[in-house]
Amino acid sequence: MYIGEPKTDTAYISAFYYNAQHCEQQQGIGIEKIIGNRSKPGITWLNIDGLHDTALVERIGKTFGISSLTLEDILNTHQRPKLDEYGNYVYVVVKMLHYPKGSDELEIEQVSFLLGNNFLLSFQEAPGDTFDFVRTRLQLDNSALRLNGTDYLLYALLDTIVDNYFIIMERLSSRIEDLEEQLLNNSDEKLLTDIYWLKKEINRIRRSVYPLREVIATLDRNESRLMTPNTKWYIRDVYDHTVQVIESIENFRDITSTMIDLYLSGTSHRMNSIMKILTIMSSIFIPLTFIAGVYGMNFEHMPELKWAYGYFGVLIVMFFIAFGILWYVKRKKWL
Repeated sequence: MYIGEPKTDTAYISAFYYNAQHCEQQQGIGIEKIIGNRSKPGITWLNIDGLHDTALVERIGKTFGISSLTLEDILNTHQRPKLDEYGNYVYVVVKMLHYPKGSDELEIEQVSFLLGNNFLLSFQEAPGDTFDFVRTRLQLDNSALRLNGTDYLLYALLDTIVDNYFIIMERLSSRIEDLEEQLLNNSDEKLLTDIYWLKKEINRIRRSVYPLREVIATLDRNESRLMTPNTKWYIRDVYDHTVQVIESIENFRDITSTMIDLYLSGTSHRMNSIMKILTIMSSIFIPLTFIAGVYGMNFEHMPELKWAYGYFGVLIVMFFIAFGILWYVKRKKWL
């Protein structure tokens, strides 16, 4: 059963059949042609776009001797990055990150690899990936991909996915810089929403990338005959790049948390400043209101009511009271 976003497109299969002397690429082939090409010499790389066609995935699994448990994992697109070793193949799950053209919403796609003796199968949820550089290298004579086995091809694909993470990190870094500048210049509720959205996206990336470190480390320690010692040197380089990406993600998480704290502190500071101004104004006008209230009672025997200069006298007293309170506040540096 396919577990993931519903798709309506037709599944698409591309294939590479190559060795040191030649390379043949086939696009949009069907399962019957795949079965017929099983006898081709050299290495086979099949890339399947579209997991919603469960019947196709099942037939490919039977053709290459893949366990039904592995096929269930392939069709469940909510897997964490992991590595499972079977008798005749190694199953690897990773997450491919990319921004669709013209969109700011990050897409996280599950990619499953099946590494066999002379074949590599890659399953993707939808068309579009970061493997074009690998496809170009496969068509070059005397390229390292043509001269090595399927384990080196797996390394090249994993390395391409991890290298693309750095592009995502650069975009996140630019976004963080923009938000920091806005935070210093103009803080509003929309800015806080943008910071929370960015932090949520960083956490999504972290859940997709963090387990990959253990997957790469396990692949390096793997003693299967499918992984040659020469390729493990390159796998360690992918491990180092994965650690760098994880460190960047952790750094971004700390920065966004600090930005939220800074926003809340700035909001609290502005609120305190407003309350301070209102308190000072209240401190000035409360005694003035008291005086006005006293002489507004209009009792018959209030002596100042008949005084010719009473009105001006009260105004002068009120002025000196207000000025005195304001001078005291200034002296205490409360304003």
